[in-house]
Amino acid sequence: MSTQSNDRYDLTRGNIAAKLLRVALPIMGMQFTQMAYNLTDMFWLGRLGSGAVAAAGAAGMYLWLSFGFLLVGRMGAEIGVAQSLGRGEKKEALAYSQNSLVLGLLLGLLFGLVMLLFPERLTGFFNFKESLVARDCAAYLFTVAPGVPLTFVSGVIMGTFIAYGNSRSPFVLNGAGLVLNMVLDPALILGAGMGVRGAALATAVSQALVTILFFIGICRFKNRPFGSYFFRFKIEKQKLRRILAWSVPIALESIFFCFLSMITSRIEASFGTRAVAAGKLGAQVESLTWLMGGGFCSALISFTGQNYGAGKFDRVRRGLRFSFRFMSGWGIMVSLLLFFGGKAIFSVFLPEPGVVALGTAYLRIFAFCQLAMCLEGTASGAFKGMGKTIPPSLVSITTNLARPVLALFLSRTSLGIYGVWIAVNITANIRGLWICLWYFFLEGKLCKARPAP
Repeated sequence: MSTQSNDRYDLTRGNIAAKLLRVALPIMGMQFTQMAYNLTDMFWLGRLGSGAVAAAGAAGMYLWLSFGFLLVGRMGAEIGVAQSLGRGEKKEALAYSQNSLVLGLLLGLLFGLVMLLFPERLTGFFNFKESLVARDCAAYLFTVAPGVPLTFVSGVIMGTFIAYGNSRSPFVLNGAGLVLNMVLDPALILGAGMGVRGAALATAVSQALVTILFFIGICRFKNRPFGSYFFRFKIEKQKLRRILAWSVPIALESIFFCFLSMITSRIEASFGTRAVAAGKLGAQVESLTWLMGGGFCSALISFTGQNYGAGKFDRVRRGLRFSFRFMSGWGIMVSLLLFFGGKAIFSVFLPEPGVVALGTAYLRIFAFCQLAMCLEGTASGAFKGMGKTIPPSLVSITTNLARPVLALFLSRTSLGIYGVWIAVNITANIRGLWICLWYFFLEGKLCKARPAP
């Protein structure tokens, strides 16, 4: 690989803003792709009514839950590869990626098997009042289950690319999956008359394509992280311990976040299918912030990891300051969009008057926590890039434990369903402020010692 190519993906040198944006913008594009995946499903399912949207949205909660387990492998690759490359240890970086891949595949097979064997029991958690919605939700889970292990594998390879500093290739490969999903969705949901099951099949087939392309990319692309890459079944105990130490807190954070959100969704379901549909579609629109914030967080993990591994602590500080400014601007822009454009957005995807009214209120309520979520993602990325994954996980789990309790309390007042959404808003703001203050309080101590290999 040429020196010019290495310089391009070396995040320890060059203009900080340019390097960060070179990594962050394609990742944010990938997150937008993920949002477009979900909204494409919602758009075509919306032609079938709010019941279909509610069923797919509820099933999507389990896919979100699976993401927590996926993070075990992906974060092992992102942190391990980034810090190893920062120290100039390319063989170590390759080993972290290969060990993470095996771990990710095993976890993906386990989670996919649970979805395949117990779709009705998983659906029963939401206690749907309408039997058709429950059946559609179970059908979605059963159909999409075989694609779950593939998602885990592609997640690890994507994390390896990003840790190397090349986020453009994953963006292109995920884009190919989006195009296929956009073609298959109307063909299967409406054309073939498969309804909710068609949306699940489109997602599974698209993910299979993305996984195949990722394997081709990491083995053949010109700007791949390593000269050669192969699947190795053996897991090294020392690498496994490091991967788990980094990734388990992050995985628990995501799992708890999702599980507690599922409890909140169960409270939503007590207000009927329209409330669930409004909440699920609203969450997809609102993901403009938390998916994009997560994308920038991933870029910051790579940037911080490489520079932290290289001992360039001042560069870590300056990169974080730029990230805070950039994401603050994004959060304010999304807040304005949600507050003033909510009705128009909902009218496109689910033009039922009752749902549009609920959805408009949902987006206006959530407009007031977008900035906090952007700042949270930035501070969390800095912590994680240094391998200090416990603080952001502890903050997230603690605040999210309060979410369903507050939601249940407020929902029993005159606020009703709006009380559920206000509770989520309050806890999101507390979480963002808390993790930012924690990082700035500890920054001096964090940037004193190089990480252990």
